[in-house]
Amino acid sequence: MAFQSPMPSREFLWDIFRRVDKDRSGYISADELQQALSNGTWNPFNPETVRLMIGMFDKQSRGVINFEDFGALWKYVTDWQNCFRSFDRDSSGNIDKAELKNALTAFGYRLSDSVTLTSAFRQYDTDQDGVITIHYEQFLTMVFGLKV
Repeated sequence: MAFQSPMPSREFLWDIFRRVDKDRSGYISADELQQALSNGTWNPFNPETVRLMIGMFDKQSRGVINFEDFGALWKYVTDWQNCFRSFDRDSSGNIDKAELKNALTAFGYRLSDSVTLTSAFRQYDTDQDGVITIHYEQFLTMVFGLKV
């Protein structure tokens, strides 16, 4: 699958990094990243999702990321955003049941309709009707939670 996006210029990333690094420490904390992120619903990202994102790229295990780490995080999130958009066929900003099934199939999962209600799916299927609608942050949370 070709979801990778080209890396933006160093100058572009530096400008973004400086705006996110509110305390000018040279590092971005989970709190600073959370304030900068938008999930398309005007609600802040879940703090745990942000901590997971920082943790994935925090090479020194300090709970913050430097500029180089930020570049890697930017690319990773942009690639997943492109992936999300490729499966959001109706451009609704949400992944419905059929779109999720297509995404799982593309990732190599061959699941029958009755098996698609995994624990991650059930978490969003509160009325247990087999239909969910999720936005980008929820999609990321599900992806980060997959044990492949």
